[in-house]
Amino acid sequence: MKKLYIKLIFYILSSTHHHNIEIESIRRAAYIELKGVEKMAEKDVRNKQLLLRHYVSGFPKESDMFVSSDSTIKLKLGDDSKGVVLVKNLFLAADPHLRPLMQKDDKFSVSQSFIPGSPLYGFGVSRILDSKHQDFQEGDYVWGVTGWEEYSIISSPENLFKIHHHTDVPLSYYTGILGMPGLTAYSGFFEVCGPKKGEYVFVSAAAGAVGQLVGQFAKLIGCYVVGSAGSKDKVDLLKSKFGFDEAFNYKEEHDLGAALKRYFPQGIDIYFELVGGKMLDAVLMNMRVHGRIAVCGMISQYTKEEHEGIKNTACLIYKRIRMQGFNVVDYYPLYPKFLEFLLPQIRNGEISCVEDIVGGLENGAAALVRVFNGHNIGKQVLSLINDDE
Repeated sequence: MKKLYIKLIFYILSSTHHHNIEIESIRRAAYIELKGVEKMAEKDVRNKQLLLRHYVSGFPKESDMFVSSDSTIKLKLGDDSKGVVLVKNLFLAADPHLRPLMQKDDKFSVSQSFIPGSPLYGFGVSRILDSKHQDFQEGDYVWGVTGWEEYSIISSPENLFKIHHHTDVPLSYYTGILGMPGLTAYSGFFEVCGPKKGEYVFVSAAAGAVGQLVGQFAKLIGCYVVGSAGSKDKVDLLKSKFGFDEAFNYKEEHDLGAALKRYFPQGIDIYFELVGGKMLDAVLMNMRVHGRIAVCGMISQYTKEEHEGIKNTACLIYKRIRMQGFNVVDYYPLYPKFLEFLLPQIRNGEISCVEDIVGGLENGAAALVRVFNGHNIGKQVLSLINDDE
């Protein structure tokens, strides 16, 4: 359809060089195709989805999920659809926090677990096809929670964020650096940790979508930054791409406490926690007096039947450490301030990100498993963009 209209415009602009009858024939073809699109919108179309096969224990496998095209949807909302929007999903974020939602009793999140036989859901970037909500119009780009499917009807669009800047930055950035992970890194580091120039900062899972940004934010204000990751490639990326002062592969360290002492002989002022378990226990022993810990995630615990405890909690008392959990939803009102801070940094090259993009819902399960196993490098994104979009 898009190609036909481009051809039509070309002929109209160059009408002095072409016969009117040829222009009229193209106009007629465009009109017929437009009517066909309108009729198609009134009919049910297939809506490909990624569904959970059953509740999962331990590490998820690709076979725990499956793709189905059995569902259908109308591409136009009915007159009785009040306050909802219909979207075409363009990019979906494969995030670690989706793992706990695959088990029946989610011990970590207040979110409702996925339902077997129903599509997964998470953060994504979408284009609005039809709207019954006064704040959204057809053609608007948005990011927020949506289904792992081609099309979704969103009943609470007031929780979506409109995308106003997409001509000079990739739309996919709104699944990561300019979306939920970016705001998580910004609010957790600046609001929870309250960093000061010259402080010593440690970031675990530092090569992920959140960790890579926390480290760059810390360097921007003049901190010394060390990150941990699970492979040599990730360690190299932290130092060469994101500017970390040092980085290490935690899998090669038999004594995490000794490794931290090696990189932080003076101790750690700020720890951005994304891992939990043994790493957290080792960090507590290496914190400085009045240190701060922002607890953002515990990815090492998401697949364990028995969760690891920590032994060094007395350090919280003796070193007067402030350890605080946080959820990005509490900081949504900061989003305009966050964009004002970050967009110029992206445009001038001060802040960068790495994305790992795969295409098609058929590859959705594999993308999620890569994240849960730590095999992704950077932000794992699933693209659902068609050739004509």
